[in-house]
Amino acid sequence: MDSIALLYEGGNLIDEIIRESKDKKGVLIDVDISPNAKKNEIEGINKWRKRIIIKIKAQPTEGKANKEIIKFLKKTFKRDVEIVSGLTSSQKTILVIGADKKEIINILKLN
Repeated sequence: MDSIALLYEGGNLIDEIIRESKDKKGVLIDVDISPNAKKNEIEGINKWRKRIIIKIKAQPTEGKANKEIIKFLKKTFKRDVEIVSGLTSSQKTILVIGADKKEIINILKLN
């Protein structure tokens, strides 16, 4: 696992994980969710899965973790967020509506 700031310097991997949506509505982020954590946090990057690791306190039952992910990322990015794929999987793709890639990368580098 590597930090987001460290990988941004390399460039290519972060471009695969964080990208502009084709319809230009926002930014897509590939994430790997780790539920039942002690606190909600962005942990770093899983280079092998090419995903940002996010720890969530909620359990992955009855949509609790998905709701917690949306709430946590809305607060982090100060934008509306939706899960566009992976509703029943720990590997998800998140859309940050109205954001641009550079803005999202800068926010992630600070976390």
